[in-house]
Amino acid sequence: MLSEVEARQNILSATLIAVFRKTGIVRVPVNVSARHLHLCKTNMERLFGVGSELHPVRELIQPGIFAAEEKVSLVGPKGRIDDVRVLGPLRSKTQVEISMTDSFKLGTKPELRLSGDLDSSPGIRLETKRRLLDIPGGVIVARRHLHISDSEAEVFGLRNGDIIQLKKPGDREAVFGGFVVRRGPAHRLEAHIDTDEANAAAIRDGDLLELAL
Repeated sequence: MLSEVEARQNILSATLIAVFRKTGIVRVPVNVSARHLHLCKTNMERLFGVGSELHPVRELIQPGIFAAEEKVSLVGPKGRIDDVRVLGPLRSKTQVEISMTDSFKLGTKPELRLSGDLDSSPGIRLETKRRLLDIPGGVIVARRHLHISDSEAEVFGLRNGDIIQLKKPGDREAVFGGFVVRRGPAHRLEAHIDTDEANAAAIRDGDLLELAL
């Protein structure tokens, strides 16, 4: 049986494909990605105790991904940010995703990277109520990207790794370049930007962006 999130996403996808076939306009929903982190099993246990597990509180759009009950504080050379959400499931490497504005507050200098590209990335201190952990790397500002299933990508004519532009229409119209297409069977249609980018163009979760040719 489909979950509520899956059912809503299927309806939205079918609607947007129908619009494209009628008008030729590609529209995709956007998700504003707030600061968060992914933990590996080793660091999960270092921060929350041996044998600890994540406790899901909300299913996210991408299959298998969820917001967890667990939160940590990020502590940098200049400041700290508390109550940063952990996303599950656990990964092979710990990854902290922040905005450029966050990096100024923390005093870190992360590079713009795709998820998983962590070589030579800066580290940071992670704190919970009882424990702290200094990680040597893993802090990034995520590049804009578009998740899309194989079937949707075939309809819209997109390939994995394509670099596209998406336009936000309206009073604060803006065109965002550099979206990396992430295509595959485990993806659902959803563009990801961070809070800095969203605030610049008054974008909210669920808004529709248009493929700019």
